[in-house]
Amino acid sequence: MSSLARKLQEQQTQHTQPAIQPERRKALRHRVTPGEKLIWAIFAALLFFGAVQIVSAQSEIYKVNKDIQEMKVSINEHERANGDLKAQVKELSNYDRIMAKARELGLKLNEHNVKVVQ
Repeated sequence: MSSLARKLQEQQTQHTQPAIQPERRKALRHRVTPGEKLIWAIFAALLFFGAVQIVSAQSEIYKVNKDIQEMKVSINEHERANGDLKAQVKELSNYDRIMAKARELGLKLNEHNVKVVQ
């Protein structure tokens, strides 16, 4: 009988209890607070500032490298010109040429008055 009583009691509770509907969860809207907006704005400003600094630094590096390359070209041109001038000095300081020029100007070689310079 006890099992019959239990069945009867379960049937009564099932009829008397309304069907429980699952709770509807409300969609939570995540609103951005003014503090979060401020933090994001500061972060964006810092990010922008950093990007500008990087670009300006790279620009300065590019300018300096360009100046260095121009200076190297100028140095090479001057070295080439100096080499040409040294060759010209060596050619013009040839002993035979100096003697010919001296005779042309009317100078005579006095062997007793010649000093050798090294």
